[in-house]
Formats: sequence, C-alpha cells, structure tokens
Amino acid sequence: MPGITGMGTSFDLPNYVGDLFSISPEDTPFLSAIGGLTGGRPAYDKRFEWEFYRLRNADANRQHVEGDDAPTPEERVRTNAHNVVEIHQEAVEVSYTRQALGDRGGYGTTLRGVSPVADEMRWQLDQQLKQIARDVELGFITGTFAEPADNATPRKTRGLLEAIVTNVRDLNGATPTIDDINDLFQIAYQHGGLMEGETRTLLVGPGMKRLLTKLYLRVGLTGGVLLPATRNVGGVNLTTIETDFGTANIMVDRYMPVGTIVAVSLEECAPRILAIPNKGFLFWEPLAKTGARDTSQIYGEIGLEYGNERKHAKLVDAATPFDGIGSGSGTVYGS
Repeated sequence: MPGITGMGTSFDLPNYVGDLFSISPEDTPFLSAIGGLTGGRPAYDKRFEWEFYRLRNADANRQHVEGDDAPTPEERVRTNAHNVVEIHQEAVEVSYTRQALGDRGGYGTTLRGVSPVADEMRWQLDQQLKQIARDVELGFITGTFAEPADNATPRKTRGLLEAIVTNVRDLNGATPTIDDINDLFQIAYQHGGLMEGETRTLLVGPGMKRLLTKLYLRVGLTGGVLLPATRNVGGVNLTTIETDFGTANIMVDRYMPVGTIVAVSLEECAPRILAIPNKGFLFWEPLAKTGARDTSQIYGEIGLEYGNERKHAKLVDAATPFDGIGSGSGTVYGS
C-alpha cells in the first residue's frame, strides 16, 4: 500500500483491527554497528574533518656509531579527510478529526474492535524515524559527496563505497573466489586495517552472502559435500570466516550494491551529528498552526566519518549466480 502526501484524514488513514505488521524491512546493520542515530560523535559545522599521520617505513640501516652527531631532524606531517552532514527532514500532518478517532471509529472494515494505533500523530512520526534511518543507511554506504557553494542543492555525505579509493579490486564481471576475498583482506591489512578482531567485517549484499556460503563451505559451486551437524538440522549460515589476517564477521546489508564486497574496519567509522542549539539532534517539533490540523516535523543533520580510507578495501563488478533475485532494478536490494 502506498503512502499519501499532504494532510492525513479519517478517509486517507482508516483504522483496522488486529495486529499491525510492517511489510518493509527496517534493519540498518551498518548504521547500527557504528553507533546508530543516537550514538554518533558531535560535528561542530556542516563540514567536519578528521586527521591522521603516517610513520616513515621501517629501516634496517638507522643505527648510529658511538659519539655520533644527532641525525638530520625530521618531522611527521599530518593530513586530513572531510565529509559533510546532510539534512534529513520529514513532516507529518493529521487532521483534528483523525486524531479524535484514536483507536476507534472509521474502520476500514466491517469488523469492530480496537486498532493498535491509538495516537495517529505519534505513530506516523515513529514511521518517519524508521524511514530516516533507512535513508541514512543507504547514504552511508552508497552516498555521493556533494558540498554545494549555495543553498540551491542539498549537501550529501560521502558514503563508504565512494570513500574507498586506495584499496580497490575490479573483477570485471568475474565470479569471486576465496583468493579474491583473501586479496581484499590482504590489501586492507597491508595499509593498517582490519587489526581489531571485534570490528573486522565483510560487508555484503544478500546475493553475495549466498555465494560466500558456497565458497567457504565447499558446496555446490566448488564441489564437495557438507555433512549436517545433526540428523534433524540442515542448512548452513556462514557468519564468520577465518582468514590469514584474523577472523572476520559477515554483515549482510540489503543496501549494498550487487557485485560489491567491502572489507571494513568498523572502528574507523562513526556517525557525526550536528546538534541544533536548544533542540539537539533528530528532534521533533510542532510547526505553525494553520487550520484544523496539527503539523509536526522531524529534523536532523548527520554525516559519515569513515576514518582512514586505506584501512578499508572494496571489490567491485563481481558476478554471482544470485544477482538480481528480488532486487527489482538489479542494482540494490530492499525497499
């Protein structure tokens, strides 16, 4: 069922009886893993930055003789990365009549009973929060950076996929192998990533998750037979993989583009939030009164801090036997 725009009335938002279920996915695994909408770090401007430095390469010939003069002074140079917070703003408008009905009256069926929605305004605002979280999840993964010079177009935070430019492997349409996955871990490790066991993560879409299960459990595509653990339980669910560079968690995210795998050092990532004075972040407030209705909005500004992009790695343009299943456009899963 589609949504509506404009004011919600007793005609547009009829009550029904019985349990209320969502038919849309509400999970946001990447956002949740790095802090969620309420666990971010403060941003102090619409553009925020972080910095890092690099030590010189280890040198086997840096020894000195007795009584030697001090070596030529040298200093380490710091560099920075930046991103922007993007504005998420949603509004809800409900007529007085619809609010007065509460959880009774105006039913969309001939049945009588109590609707699980007792407060239409609050329920609609709750759904807007869920939608904002899904928008942020998608943007944190696939967002294209935009920092306009004027207010004609919105700011857009740089997503993780766009941020990774150093450690990139392009399979040019080939099906990935275990060696390809190991290569991905190796190039991230060699640049200082994937060092913390709890946050070492492989981020994949649902089709790629199925392929990984087959690859690592030697079933189907690579031959061999997997014996069940018991006589009454079948099937497998690959949740971690052991690599030469440590154990990695597998995170399945429906907003990952088809054919893409990311090795993520999650400890490098965090939401950055811009608090509005006297309001905070992602706040609800009523809007100006006009007519026999209430209008409210939810507002927040948030961006992705992805740390040192060299500590992540991505594999792109990979093929799997499961591309496009349930994906609609064939480019991203979930709706």
